[in-house]
Amino acid sequence: MIERSTRRVFLKRSAAAAAAGGLVPHVFTNVAARAAAANDRIGVGGIGMGGQGGTITHGAARLGTMVACADVDLHRAHAFAGHYEGCEPYQDYRRLLDRDDVDVVTVGTPDHWHTRIAVDAMRAGKDLFCEKPLTLTIEEGKILCRVVRETGAVVQVGTQQRSDRDRFLNAVALVRSGRLGGPVTATCGIGASPAGGPFATAEPPDHLDWDYWLGQCPAVPYTPERCHGSFRFWLEYSGGNVTDWGAHHVDIAHWALGHEDSGPVEIEGVGDFPNIPDDFDPVAFFAGRQTIPNGFNTATNYRAVATFANGDRIIIQAGGDNGVLFEGSRGRVFVNRGRFTGRPVEELTEADHAELAEATIDLHKGVPFTVDISRIDPSSGMPGTDWWDIINHAHMTNFFECVRRRAEPVSDAFSHHRAVSTCHLANIAMLLKRKLRWDPEQEDFVGDEVASALVARPRRAPYDIEV
Repeated sequence: MIERSTRRVFLKRSAAAAAAGGLVPHVFTNVAARAAAANDRIGVGGIGMGGQGGTITHGAARLGTMVACADVDLHRAHAFAGHYEGCEPYQDYRRLLDRDDVDVVTVGTPDHWHTRIAVDAMRAGKDLFCEKPLTLTIEEGKILCRVVRETGAVVQVGTQQRSDRDRFLNAVALVRSGRLGGPVTATCGIGASPAGGPFATAEPPDHLDWDYWLGQCPAVPYTPERCHGSFRFWLEYSGGNVTDWGAHHVDIAHWALGHEDSGPVEIEGVGDFPNIPDDFDPVAFFAGRQTIPNGFNTATNYRAVATFANGDRIIIQAGGDNGVLFEGSRGRVFVNRGRFTGRPVEELTEADHAELAEATIDLHKGVPFTVDISRIDPSSGMPGTDWWDIINHAHMTNFFECVRRRAEPVSDAFSHHRAVSTCHLANIAMLLKRKLRWDPEQEDFVGDEVASALVARPRRAPYDIEV
């Protein structure tokens, strides 16, 4: 029997030995549980079964065996489990992690639970597909990256645009080639968060564990609008569109500009935050010491600018087309989920296209493109034929292939931490209403104690992150 603490070492050595022998490794996280049959499928556990959480877990179930699911809303757990024979529903996700037949875990909870669950899953010997944004704070990203290194877990982040070879990967490859000149400004149009409230409070439904849903965040009365679909418009649990759509487009911008291992040196911005009074103190608020009106409070209209040491800039704004516009001294290109356009694209020769195709393979870290999203047959068994269905399938397939190979997925935890940190920085600068200097090496603000206090947040007992 291979103990959990030594499984990762065993897996890495097995993968290395297979690679040296010219073999494609086909190994699983829970080796002892999987060794009985060579063709056994990967056991899947899903945590957070609403919305995109359900979508990604259904996608994982198509590639593995659905074993268990968990949600603090028992109605959601039971509804999802009803789709799969033998899928056990839980309200406490830790019971799912205790199961040896769960090899990989999908996480689609609200943002404030992502890091805690991810750390617990990796410590339990599981590989992980976690929806974006991976973290609620910059400190959480540091913690999570440390645990990924320590455990050797395969972690894929749900930034599905990284699996769109035709548009986003080609755009990243083109910008990284230097064809646009430099420095480059990437403008990310991500839309405005809605305003709403104040909302009425109520008694939580019996099937929802409200205290557990709140987790690390300050204890407040149940408000239906705080959870299930609209949680991301509360700063307590998310960062609005700045970290929602921003986690997609800012990620592409970071990657294309070559800053996936670093961050900006300066951040500034302005934003309108509904239901936030003039005397708002974010440090006191996140510690539960200041009460504000009970309504949506993430930025509606906003514009933030992150400047890097080499002069590159990333602009995050509510206005403009949804997508990323790259502008350099020699041209500009635009990319989103529907198009990749601009004169530099039109002027590409056949040889240029071949060069970009090779570059996308490098961006994919050598793991084969097992799903060609431009040539999907609608009758092939895909759950749908629109872009989002196809890209979800391609992204999940990359994760499963990396679990087998013990390889790093296309959307790794480390680069995502850097990209979403820029989103967190934008929110902090807009809340404090001043330009801030940032040290990307130390991952802390320069000469600003108040800003530094917002790198992390107090976590309510007993929901701390154990590391």
